Amino acid sequence: MEKSKFFNSPLLRTKITSANVKPKEMLLGYFIGPFLAFISNAIFGSYLNRYYSDVLGWTDTSRFGVFSALLPMVSVIFVVLGNLIVGRLIDNTRTPQGKARPYMLISAPLVTIAIALLFLTPENGSPMLQMVWIAVSYNLYYAIAYPFFYTAHSSMVALSTRNSNHRGMLATFSNASGVAAVGIGASILVPMLLQSFLFVEKDGVIDAKASYSHWRMVMIVLCVVTFFAILLEYYFTRERVTEENMKLAIKEEKLPMMQQLKACVSSSYWWIIILYFLLFQFGGLVKSGSMSYYSRWMFDGITNEASAGTAMGTLGLIGGLPTAIGMVLAWPIANKLGKQRAVTIGLVISVIGGLVSFINIHNFTIVCIGVILKGIGSIPAMYVTLALLSDVLDHLEAKNGFRSDGFTMSVYGAIMVGMTGLGNGLINALLTGAGYDASAAVQNSEVQTMLAFCYLGAELICYAVIAVLMCFLKVEKHIEEDQKTILEHQKAAVIASGREWIEPAERLRMEQEEAEREAEEARKEELKAYCQKKGLSYEAEEAKYQQKLAARRAKAEAKKKK
Repeated sequence: MEKSKFFNSPLLRTKITSANVKPKEMLLGYFIGPFLAFISNAIFGSYLNRYYSDVLGWTDTSRFGVFSALLPMVSVIFVVLGNLIVGRLIDNTRTPQGKARPYMLISAPLVTIAIALLFLTPENGSPMLQMVWIAVSYNLYYAIAYPFFYTAHSSMVALSTRNSNHRGMLATFSNASGVAAVGIGASILVPMLLQSFLFVEKDGVIDAKASYSHWRMVMIVLCVVTFFAILLEYYFTRERVTEENMKLAIKEEKLPMMQQLKACVSSSYWWIIILYFLLFQFGGLVKSGSMSYYSRWMFDGITNEASAGTAMGTLGLIGGLPTAIGMVLAWPIANKLGKQRAVTIGLVISVIGGLVSFINIHNFTIVCIGVILKGIGSIPAMYVTLALLSDVLDHLEAKNGFRSDGFTMSVYGAIMVGMTGLGNGLINALLTGAGYDASAAVQNSEVQTMLAFCYLGAELICYAVIAVLMCFLKVEKHIEEDQKTILEHQKAAVIASGREWIEPAERLRMEQEEAEREAEEARKEELKAYCQKKGLSYEAEEAKYQQKLAARRAKAEAKKKK
């Protein structure tokens, strides 16, 4: 897709006009928007599998056979393909609104429709009809709709700016939005406020009919919130790196996928960061997917959905405190130690701390202590690794002379979305094999062992492997040299095209002046329209504004002198 008049429409232009990253962009575009957009997916990560097993009954082998284990795992193939296709589309797209953001806009209606279809499975349909509906709706969401949003969203930190500090802040806010969606939404609010509503109990067992009806009500809310949240992120983000090449009139060739693939897979740094995300996401999703089961069946004294929801919410709140505090601490720690060292040391602390939970896996207090210690150690990994990924992408650009965002972020998106299927498939296979029975008063020992492994053990194993891998990720030592090389490539391209080269600092200053001039013109036009509508004098109202502006400046100057 070339520059499109459609995306040049005033209605679709970004609301971010500043040359540098400002608080409004960080807060609305990288935290609040993504946080609300991630809420639905976070809830699915914790509850969709249980909705399928306890409400639709897909662990009932007499109805679904091995369908519950095979569908999520087989669907990973389509999820990977979906993300690769979206990544390729991003690579071949140039519009006035960037190359990734247009697909974020397209994703808003797609994701909304897909969420609705997930929970419209015919309640009284035959098992075959239900299996077909589940398979289609599951893949529509995870393999088509969500990749459009998530791949575009994931590209934004690397495309937003080349300023390392600004990029680090955006990575922190972006990761914090996902952490908050899982920690606050799926692990605290939903368990405490909605679990007994979503899984209605009658005579000690789940009332599937009532639960199905309640899930539909929640689905409507999720559709509305997700749609407007994606639009919020779209309007309050900006692709400065994409705009940079367009403004410099640097022609970016549409590179063959194999050329990008070769450039990526030949880099050890690329493999390490990709394996990091694969293991980190897989361990986290196995933990999240089994959390509801663990809270219901593993703690002493938990006998119903209401108490299980309270336990899960409390566990989510306690476990989420370190990561909430970590949003403030992550970047200062990374600045002091370096991103790679901070992540490695933190994960070692997580592994040691998480082992505390195994002292007594049925004691709520002991498990909480282990979860807290594990959370403390994971703070750097939660927040700074997108910035590390951006460093790797810059290193590849300096080395190869072209960016590999599309292919890399499609692989990243495939991992972040596809691991849901592998995690749920593993959980379903283990539940079915161990003899899980949603109507039982107590689960057998095999199910309990399996839940302990999924909720407490799998993530620790992944963290231990990651800690070893991260020791070899030394990309930060190349940052200064990489930025210099990229700048030389840009300068050569501009001079070769016959245009005048302007240094980046001067370009930023000129761009900021232009943005301020446009904003001032827009303010005057709005004031003129307001005065005309209200019958006021534009000159008088403008004079009042200028007086207030002068007073604010004088006050600011007085503070500086103090």
